[in-house]
Amino acid sequence: MVDSVLPLVQPPAHFKRCGSGPPVLLLHGWGANSALFAPTMAALEHAFTLIAPDFPGFGATPPPPAAWSVGDYTAWLVSFLDSLGIAQAHVIGHSFGGRVAIKLASQWPERVNKLVLTASAGIRPRRTLTYHLRVRAFKTLRWLSEASVVPPSLRYRAGVRVRRSGSPDYQRATGTLRGSFVRIVNEDLRSALPHIHVPTLLIWGDRDEDTPLADGQLMERLIPDAGLIVFEGAGHYAYLEQSARFCLIVETFFRQVSTGDGQG
Repeated sequence: MVDSVLPLVQPPAHFKRCGSGPPVLLLHGWGANSALFAPTMAALEHAFTLIAPDFPGFGATPPPPAAWSVGDYTAWLVSFLDSLGIAQAHVIGHSFGGRVAIKLASQWPERVNKLVLTASAGIRPRRTLTYHLRVRAFKTLRWLSEASVVPPSLRYRAGVRVRRSGSPDYQRATGTLRGSFVRIVNEDLRSALPHIHVPTLLIWGDRDEDTPLADGQLMERLIPDAGLIVFEGAGHYAYLEQSARFCLIVETFFRQVSTGDGQG
């Protein structure tokens, strides 16, 4: 496996590459990086060229220059493919990588041969009254932590509460990644799903608490040519928890339609 950097893309893309044959693009989740795909790449390199980039802000790729949306990450990925001379590839997207894969397949269908979404994000949960109250409380605390008219001691206490609020992913994000995270999680991609016309395989763990199985079932209904496989006893990282099974299914799925290497 070779670690490379592509300076023509901005931010410069760091990525892993191995194998030979039709190209397969592997897209990691939020807070992760391409290293998590090492077992998948090792299992499939005999049949495919595996390419796993670090998204901007993760792994060795620098963060985006501003708060990016899913569309911005997807445009960056298209530039990445162009710089490698890859006109079309199979795509595997996990979690946040699934968001980008959905955007890519729906807006640049000519770039995707076949699509695998595993524990893909993209379905925004229904917002309850409790959620809206928490958001309002958070915004009030943030205002208190920044307002010059507020006594310093109160500003300090409010700032501590702000830093402790939000999901673990939000708390860990800094700089432009924090703004990117807010933009990304608030975008519902279900309207893009009917516009995916490439063969799509959904692989989900039935114990996934981050992107519940119901999300996969909804995607199966909304994507015209999609099938869902459920890994019993697996969670959000089903592709790693049952790696051998995942790779066998994916290889069979990709081989059914591989007619060329996708190189442009």
